Amino acid sequence: MMRVLMQFSACFVLGLAVALLVLLGLMFCGQFDLLKALQLTGQPLAQLSLLLLPEAFWNDLTGVSNATQSRAVQSFLSLCAALGQIGLLLAAGFFRLWFVR
Repeated sequence: MMRVLMQFSACFVLGLAVALLVLLGLMFCGQFDLLKALQLTGQPLAQLSLLLLPEAFWNDLTGVSNATQSRAVQSFLSLCAALGQIGLLLAAGFFRLWFVR
């Protein structure tokens, strides 16, 4: 069980690295419409985390008062959630490709 967890973790790190490279490539090529669409995919998870976790947590984490209402915090959190989702999707593909027999 621990071996499978370590293998999937390695695939997830690789998936996050590929997702970050795709993000940088989109930024370098000026594809901001695609970046906005990517950010919209992470928005539901970001809004859910802002609702479920206490406001004091977000205020302490960001250093911004009333962080749950800040557009910058919401935007950054939705981009991070979108990158995590892309990384997780890629990790599942890598894991199936290399380790599932």
